[in-house]
Amino acid sequence: MKACAKAAGERLPLVRPPTGRALARSFVKVSRLPSQWIKSQVSCSIGVSGNAAHRIEATAENIFPATKDHVTKATDAINRGEVIAVPTDTIYGFACDACSAGAVNRIYEIKGRIQTRPLAICVADVSDISRFALVDHLPHGLLHSLLPGPVTVVLKRGEDSILERSLNPGLDSIGVRVPDLDFIRSIARGAGSALALTSANLSGRPSSVSIRDFEDLWPHCSYVFDGGILPSGRAGSTIVDLITPGVYKILRDGSSREETTRVLGKFGFVEAS
Repeated sequence: MKACAKAAGERLPLVRPPTGRALARSFVKVSRLPSQWIKSQVSCSIGVSGNAAHRIEATAENIFPATKDHVTKATDAINRGEVIAVPTDTIYGFACDACSAGAVNRIYEIKGRIQTRPLAICVADVSDISRFALVDHLPHGLLHSLLPGPVTVVLKRGEDSILERSLNPGLDSIGVRVPDLDFIRSIARGAGSALALTSANLSGRPSSVSIRDFEDLWPHCSYVFDGGILPSGRAGSTIVDLITPGVYKILRDGSSREETTRVLGKFGFVEAS
């Protein structure tokens, strides 16, 4: 796996929000915990305009099925520092090389997202997590019981994390995903890096369960990989803070809160008061 040190010292420039578009900025506060990982989008449908339909035709050649035949195409785009749209085991996401400051900034620009809101990363396998975050305080087998699956675990980066520091500057924690979907995991494995991953939508707008839900944003992606209509709904992953030994904090309910808390209870964890 390539090291993120290649981007050391590269700082993210200030984001210039997209123009000509009214960006919704309303969020639903799902936790009173003092964390920057706790905001989520309200679900609803995105309309299709005539202009959007025109852009669909113009970019149709960049849409491919999310199958193993197209993993190399996706991997090559990631290694070129480009942004792609991919299905996960929950919702559609924008992904790029987490070690490319330019690519990460591009995601913020596409979404109209303020840079104080952090991005999660996606890795191919549970065994990769220790490259990016501290896991020694966790009971043996816990991460393998939660992942792969619709869960984002928030952990401390640690001094030895190979993540480039311009990703989520000012935060000493990182949200990590190992989705239960071979396609995106194969991309991360082939790219040899963590993927920066966030929902495929304008910031504050509904999450996407179909590529049609974010068709206005297709022209901003090198490729859009179509996995059909995703069955999990728009709740996204359950976000859980596992920084403190033996204690967990649910930062977003997501689609798997009940199962996540059940697993954590088996390992003796208690919920933070």
